[in-house]
Amino acid sequence: MSAALKSLRIVQFAMMGSIVAYAIAGEIVGSAHRPANPTLDYAFTTMSVLIVGVIFVVRRTLVLPSADNLAAHPDDALALNHWKSGYLATYVLCETLALFGLVLRFSGGNMQQSLPFYVGGFVLLLFFAPRTPGRPSST
Repeated sequence: MSAALKSLRIVQFAMMGSIVAYAIAGEIVGSAHRPANPTLDYAFTTMSVLIVGVIFVVRRTLVLPSADNLAAHPDDALALNHWKSGYLATYVLCETLALFGLVLRFSGGNMQQSLPFYVGGFVLLLFFAPRTPGRPSST
């Protein structure tokens, strides 16, 4: 369990670092003075809202039930795989938000348009840090 937790934290920090790299690359390379496409901004904003919803569904269906199962049965390999997969899927979705910001920046958007995507992906990665499964709730 501790090895899985450590590897998830490494992935989390690597993805947080990549978001910072996206923001820096977006500013260095910039948009090559192309006009911004407002339709792309609206499309990415809509998809981002949907992705955040999917993140919560993934956590509700994979991470939380697996964490409860692992709290009761720490040696359950299937629950551990579901738990890790849920976190990895969450992280990939968070990273997608940041990639929207980078694509928007490269396609003519300015930093103010891209920044919410970078910040959103980074904050969600930070918020969904892997936690050791606790004791199951007794209801």
